[in-house]
Amino acid sequence: MEVADAEDVVQEAFVKAYRKLSRYRGEASFRSWLLAIVANESRNLHRSRTRRDGLTFRAATAGPTTEATTDDGLGAVLAAERRAALVDALRRLPARDREVIVCRYLLDLGEEETVTVLGLPRGTVKSRTHRALAKLRGLLDREVVHRG
Repeated sequence: MEVADAEDVVQEAFVKAYRKLSRYRGEASFRSWLLAIVANESRNLHRSRTRRDGLTFRAATAGPTTEATTDDGLGAVLAAERRAALVDALRRLPARDREVIVCRYLLDLGEEETVTVLGLPRGTVKSRTHRALAKLRGLLDREVVHRG
């Protein structure tokens, strides 16, 4: 997703949230409610453009710098390689697995918030997270074997 696309999604989500504010019943946290609207807007954009890449990868590549990246050049190179491997592995996951990983670990949402944002039952979020992490580990392990 381009920066401009992300800005459009967020802007449209805030406009929709403002218009629907009277419908917010407080059953979930306000953050979860708002993030669900953002997620829906993002999905709408993806469907209209028939592509699945986007916010997931921006979130992964724009991750916070680590101590290693600030210590020296080698650390920065290694951190960039790890981040690139993670982004590549995330791209290879099915969209439904990618969504749950992004919510739980890149957006740092709790289980309940992920349930609300994705509109899935709690058990589905738990099992999908478990399976998606196993798939991601497998993809990353294969990457290490191919490099090594």
